[in-house]
Formats: sequence, structure tokens, C-alpha cells
Amino acid sequence: MSIIESFEVMIAKGQDSTLLRFGLAQAYMKDQQYAKAVEHFLKTLEHDRGYSAAWKLLGKTYTELNETEKAIETFTQGIEIAEQKGDIQAAKEMRVFLKRLQKPESAQA
Repeated sequence: MSIIESFEVMIAKGQDSTLLRFGLAQAYMKDQQYAKAVEHFLKTLEHDRGYSAAWKLLGKTYTELNETEKAIETFTQGIEIAEQKGDIQAAKEMRVFLKRLQKPESAQA
């Protein structure tokens, strides 16, 4: 049984939690199943809006899906939340990703 299947079984049994959803989202992301990853990062944030790592990886997942506007919105909101929590490293990383997305197209090539 894969890690994804294991996590899905746990959720189906009612063992839903922030960490379980985050782990499942990461597993889907690693497996390049980005739409599924988004679904579970959003569920992670339903459990805990202040989970900086989920904001960061959700933004990265939107970037992989070429949903630039959603990625920008996610990083912007994630930075604000991370700063409120004092999670300076996560805020710094999201600023770097945000800056890359906001570069003109010619600069990204």
C-alpha cells in the first residue's frame, strides 16, 4: 500500500487532522498530482489557517499548475499569516517565490 493510500484510508476511517492532510498533500505533490495536492492543502488550512508550511506549499502547487494569480494570492496571504505568527523563515521563503512570480515574463526565461 502506498503512502497516499495509507493516508486516504486513515481519513476515510475518520482520523482526519492537520498533519495527516498536510502529509497527504505533500505526497500528492511529490507524485505530481497537483490538483489533489491543492485539495488537501486547502483541507489542511481548514484545520489550521496559521499553518505557514501549508500556505507555502499550496502556493508552490498553484505555480506548478500555472495558476499564477492563485499562487500570488496564496503567497501574499501566507506571508501575512507567517509574519503574524512570527514564522520569519516561512515568510522569507514565500517572499522569494512571490518575487519570482511577479517578474516580467521575459525575465523568467
